[in-house]
Amino acid sequence: MNDELKGEVTRGARALVVYPQMKGPRGDRSDLDPEARLEEAKGLALAIGLEVADAMAIVIREARPGTLFGEGQIQNIATACALNEAELIIVDGSLSAIQQRNLEEKLKRKVIDRTGLILEIFGERAATAEGRLQVELAHLDYQAGRLVRSWTHLERQRGGFGFLGGPGETQIEADRRMIRDRMAKIRRELEQVRRTRGLHRDRREKAPWPVIALVGYTNAGKSTLFNRLTGAGVMAENLLFATLDPTMRAIRLPGLEKAILSDTVGFISDLPTQLVAAFRATLEEVTAADVIVHVRDIANPDTESQKRQVLEVLSDLGVITAPEDEEGQEDAAIPIIEVWNKWDLLGADQAGSLREAMEHRDGETIVALSALTGVGCDELLETAGRKLTQDSRTYTFVLPVADGQRFAFLHARGEVLSEQDAGEGEQGPQIRLEVRLSERELGRYRAL
Repeated sequence: MNDELKGEVTRGARALVVYPQMKGPRGDRSDLDPEARLEEAKGLALAIGLEVADAMAIVIREARPGTLFGEGQIQNIATACALNEAELIIVDGSLSAIQQRNLEEKLKRKVIDRTGLILEIFGERAATAEGRLQVELAHLDYQAGRLVRSWTHLERQRGGFGFLGGPGETQIEADRRMIRDRMAKIRRELEQVRRTRGLHRDRREKAPWPVIALVGYTNAGKSTLFNRLTGAGVMAENLLFATLDPTMRAIRLPGLEKAILSDTVGFISDLPTQLVAAFRATLEEVTAADVIVHVRDIANPDTESQKRQVLEVLSDLGVITAPEDEEGQEDAAIPIIEVWNKWDLLGADQAGSLREAMEHRDGETIVALSALTGVGCDELLETAGRKLTQDSRTYTFVLPVADGQRFAFLHARGEVLSEQDAGEGEQGPQIRLEVRLSERELGRYRAL
């Protein structure tokens, strides 16, 4: 392979996007139509600063093990590259190391698959130490599968210093060993991060405030909504994967002194398996939430497909304890509020149809809003407040005046209805409180 084909993706490079539409017995894993997949792939390319010269879908009835595409299809790709002066080819699917190498040799251009492209985006966007570790782990996992003997620089052998003699360790074996060692070190560091995150989560559960997690398909408007509700300056652009690292801010809710709002990484179809595993710790924040706000881009033609992708991930995390039934309901272990965002982009007829559909979605909690304009955000806050207090009952607590931790917990997590002097106790003056508290918060109170 030519050395100039190796290396990182260059920002500003002209790229040809190719979506291999599988029509064989296994079919296509994604339920997005080809045009939607192409638009999503172009969005991924733009997110890394590439210039999309052209995009095309190619029907593949039988995948070629060496190149994925047939010879005629490869020639069509080469022609499209020449016509559009494309220097990079993005295959919106998974390529084996052999397929990637053979395509680069035939097309004389760098080829990157969907996994490699998403890894490039994550590598550029990760901001925290944890995020960078997760991205590096995913990169190494991906690279380990790319080490094939066809790469000439890996065929050289090192001197024979082995205990049993012989030709020694080949370069490819040494590279694999170094990758394994580095991955093991990163996993140990990530485990420490997870333990630290777990301690923080335990403290948050004992500490006074409930947590609301924003989830949704990438570019659904989570960060814009997060900024609208908190006044924070989180990166919010019309880009896929604008947010990679979890961000938390305090907000006020009706009936509650304070809650913590958490912004999370966006979901996407066919997320590389390396990233699903690597970002597990980040997504674990969702499992500790008191309420989940599922933000949907309701103006997107593929909003229903995107919803299914998100629900699949939530199911994998154990947030949804049963799959969706025929009526579109899911059994959620954590209360879910569905936000139909970007309402400002809808026409009058479409908005009316959706309003009517919303009225017939029994058992679901839906709020229509525009994070950009702020319309509907107050309704979301009121709905979240009700969700956090919906199973509340009134309890009586008698506490020593000096017990500041429990006082703070009850004021923040519950609705204090009355406070009265309860006289002297073993630990000094006491206060009797009447407090509305949910079963979950009562359990947390008792664990203090």
